[in-house]
Amino acid sequence: MPKRIRYIWLLIASYCFYMFWNAKYGLLLLFVTAITWFCGILLDAIDQKGWDEDKGIRWKKWCIAGVFTANLSLLLFFKYINFLIDNINFVLDKAHLRVLSPGLNIVLPVGISFYIFQALGYTMDVYRRNVSAEKNFLKYALFVAFFPQMLSGPIGRSTSILGQIRRLEELEIWNYERITRGVHLILWGFFQKLVIADRIAIVVNQVYGSYQEYGFVELFTAMVLFAFQIYSDLGGYSNIARGVAQIMGIELIDNFHQPYLAKNIKSFWRRWHISLTSWLTDYLYIPLGGNRKGKIRQYFNIMVVFLCSGLWHGASWTYVIWGAIHGIFQVAGNWKAQISRNRGESAKEHWILGMWKIGFTFVLVSFAWIFFRADTISQAWGIIGQMFRHRRLHSFTDMGLDYVNWLVLIFALILLILVDCLHESGKKIRESLYKKNAGIRLCVYVFGLWAVIMFGVYGLQYDVSNFIYSQF
Repeated sequence: MPKRIRYIWLLIASYCFYMFWNAKYGLLLLFVTAITWFCGILLDAIDQKGWDEDKGIRWKKWCIAGVFTANLSLLLFFKYINFLIDNINFVLDKAHLRVLSPGLNIVLPVGISFYIFQALGYTMDVYRRNVSAEKNFLKYALFVAFFPQMLSGPIGRSTSILGQIRRLEELEIWNYERITRGVHLILWGFFQKLVIADRIAIVVNQVYGSYQEYGFVELFTAMVLFAFQIYSDLGGYSNIARGVAQIMGIELIDNFHQPYLAKNIKSFWRRWHISLTSWLTDYLYIPLGGNRKGKIRQYFNIMVVFLCSGLWHGASWTYVIWGAIHGIFQVAGNWKAQISRNRGESAKEHWILGMWKIGFTFVLVSFAWIFFRADTISQAWGIIGQMFRHRRLHSFTDMGLDYVNWLVLIFALILLILVDCLHESGKKIRESLYKKNAGIRLCVYVFGLWAVIMFGVYGLQYDVSNFIYSQF
């Protein structure tokens, strides 16, 4: 294909990919793209005007306010309008007033939270002069709509991806090493999704769907397994997206850095869904004042960020409570760290204490996931309360999987944890694999593909299990 139209081909492919799901929402994507691109052009034009600094900043702030209002209004309408109506009706009903009309029949556009955040991040980068405004509308449209990442992230940054799109003409199309690395990520992503996440989903759906019938052991097991389900689900998608993008010469951010090996909640959020965490930090936490205005204001800013993070994930109070729990964990962790610094405690620790911190942090995170997974607040509290009620211990085969599938799941989880531990210790598995001879590499590839085909959860006997984050 001629070098000059490579990006046009990718843009067409991206819009076809998105519109196969729902063609009319391609217009919504185009609208978001157009207004944020135009905002970038305006911001750049204001910088070129040569106005005094105060006047320039004032006009640029009006541009940013306008584009944020337009995009967040779209997000509010499509994602939160029914949630808002339901809560207003609840209050009106309690006050014995006439309630509003029932909620609207709106289909939530897939990936809307991701591509709107990515587009808004671009406008802020142009406003801060971290990146120059993209004059070519089609190249910018590809940045917003690039199909591997637009459904469930990772949320791309203009400082990275736009530059790579601009250099597509210089790309060496056939690069064995780059393509091989991409295929490795895709294969590992499918293993995480089909072998681990979808198999765990059978257990979690069974136990949480009938939680009244189970006791502490089963509910605690389901709680822990859901932590690995959502990690493997979103992590699997991110690896597939990174692999597909890498084959085409675009490097996406690695969205996860062994999050369940974190020793505190602050470290967990530096490792989990990194693209979202960094977006909220750069475009919400820092503009609110960050940690520059005293401890009380810092803690307030942390709570605002995590409440917004919860609401971003879904229009439900369960997500808001999940965000609030993590905000409280974060504030408590900062407070404890400050006390330790004031006491002059050494940063060195025994490995047993380190393991304890990892385990404790994992339990805290897993507990919060209950609210993330539950359909309602009452169900979440019911699951927690049921853990402390005496119930006859069921056989593990009563949780949705037979013994063979339990063995497959346990082996797969051990492999997942082992890979994370090796990465945490600085060992790069793929780098080591590349140094092996062709025969060994081929055996590893064939075994990986065979494992996904043989042990992946799919087929007529299972419901289609979508990526969890595609609904956000």
